[in-house]
Amino acid sequence: MSEIPFNTVRHQPQALSALNERAREIFRQIVESYVTTGEPVGSRNLARILPMSLSPASIRNVMADLEHSGLIFAPHTSAGRLPTEMGLRFFVDAMMEIGDVDREEKARIEAQMQAAASRHTFDSALAEASTLLSGISRGAGVVLTTKVDAGLKHVEFVRLDAGRALVVLVSTDGTVENRLVDLPPGLPASALQEASNFLNARLRGRTLDALRADIEAGRKAMKSELDALTERLVDAGLATTVGPSEARQLIVRGQANLLDDLRAAEDLERIRLLFNDLETQKDVIELLARAEQGDGVRIFIGSENKLFSLSGSSMIAAPFRDSAQKIVGVVGVIGPTRLNYARIVPMVDYTARVVSGLLDRPR
Repeated sequence: MSEIPFNTVRHQPQALSALNERAREIFRQIVESYVTTGEPVGSRNLARILPMSLSPASIRNVMADLEHSGLIFAPHTSAGRLPTEMGLRFFVDAMMEIGDVDREEKARIEAQMQAAASRHTFDSALAEASTLLSGISRGAGVVLTTKVDAGLKHVEFVRLDAGRALVVLVSTDGTVENRLVDLPPGLPASALQEASNFLNARLRGRTLDALRADIEAGRKAMKSELDALTERLVDAGLATTVGPSEARQLIVRGQANLLDDLRAAEDLERIRLLFNDLETQKDVIELLARAEQGDGVRIFIGSENKLFSLSGSSMIAAPFRDSAQKIVGVVGVIGPTRLNYARIVPMVDYTARVVSGLLDRPR
């Protein structure tokens, strides 16, 4: 087993830790069957798959005890049993065996993310991480990161029509951002190039906020270099940032995976509610931010978090760090409570480590 630290809330009654070997094995098989199929499992099926010889009647007696303890429940009369959310939490905290990511999967994760980072930008690598986790889990892959204004390498104004222009901002990390600005009436064509030249001469790797402050301080010098209309264009270009220079960025990939393998009308309703949750970005960001509060993988199951109280969903997330070992974001998976926790936990943990490695190298 790999050493993956967990940061979970352990709140099972003391009696649950005293389950005997027979009860633990029956409970394990119920959980593993649920993770694999999503279906209840009954005593006759359990009798066939258990590694020990037990009659269906003996198994039913144990299942009654497990149900009394709050670990399993019967979704329908005379049906098999499913784990409760408390049962899933107990399994994750006390019984789950975490394997390691195999060599081939490690190589694939590293290769795909490094390729995305080298061909495009670090944001592309984060999007790739989200896509990878989505494909692995068949859930939605999510990434939360702190978006900080990088230093600027180049600024260019490109006219679109008589009244609008595009401000192209190229950052030192390779990020390209395009923003629309309104052009002052009567602005000559040469003014766009003059404004670009004026700003590029003063960049020197400054952020947009720092550049704005520098030009404001030298307002008199700008008036002597530029005419009034071009000065207004420069001001418009510098005013294109919205909000603080440091903001939270949420990337979600693979929501369509959540529509696969639906087994009943209630499953479709659950996914509809989860889609509503994912659209409420502020709440998702707040939940992911909780995964930044400590080392290791965080696991949120169902109604343990109010965001998923209706959809009955789970999230597995792990933080990643910059070169100074400061936590700067989170990668994770959101999906139904029957996520394959034992497989996904090490994948999320390893992906977070790869992201940290990308942040630790020069870009």
